[in-house]
Amino acid sequence: MAKSKGYQKRFYRELTKDSDLIGQEIVVKETDLFIFAEKDIRAVAEKIVRKYRAQIDGYIKYRPEFMASLEPITQDDSTPDIIKEMIRTTELAGVGPMASVAGAVAEFGGNELLAYSRQIIIENGGDIFIKSSKERRVAIYAGNSPLSNKISIIVKPGDTPIGICTSSGTVGHSLSFGKADACVIIAKSATLADAVATAACNRIKEKKDIAPSLEFALSIQGVKGAVAILGKDLGSIGDIELA
Repeated sequence: MAKSKGYQKRFYRELTKDSDLIGQEIVVKETDLFIFAEKDIRAVAEKIVRKYRAQIDGYIKYRPEFMASLEPITQDDSTPDIIKEMIRTTELAGVGPMASVAGAVAEFGGNELLAYSRQIIIENGGDIFIKSSKERRVAIYAGNSPLSNKISIIVKPGDTPIGICTSSGTVGHSLSFGKADACVIIAKSATLADAVATAACNRIKEKKDIAPSLEFALSIQGVKGAVAILGKDLGSIGDIELA
């Protein structure tokens, strides 16, 4: 779910910057992506983003609860694939469909853009889709936590494409019922990672909630690993390498 405004957004983009790739920004309505690719693909990227935005906006007009619901909604087999995947993953996580929107746009857009660049990194409000031929490090931004930007997730090329999505109860303007500074989920599906990040973050109110929230996240099929930061406390679980 989109979580980053102003400084936070710029901060994330600095962290994901790599000199071997070309950075390019795509803005379509509320969707604000930063894409790293092997060449300038802004024109085709904008067309792809507009397509998915139109599908999401059109479905919201047809079915307003898709945007408003804080709980899962029933599947609709007649919809575009991005809508189906948002409904499917948020049902697994137990949250409303729009909890997965940033990860979904990054994932669906990223997979299409692989036809134009063998490597793609898309950052959408702190939610990231990565397909890389070299090892990357993604630093975890956790607001005012003393651990913010001190911990990185190592992403190996063989594990990509992969989604790394973050939810926070203290950073950004999106609705959260938790108090974690950062709850990061790693999954093959960025749509799923975004949905589960929201659900896991909602469960963290204090230190004792970290371990059970991470266990909940890992129990969802498709989740590879998770990290949670609350103040000076950190927990991690699953197939994840930190540095």
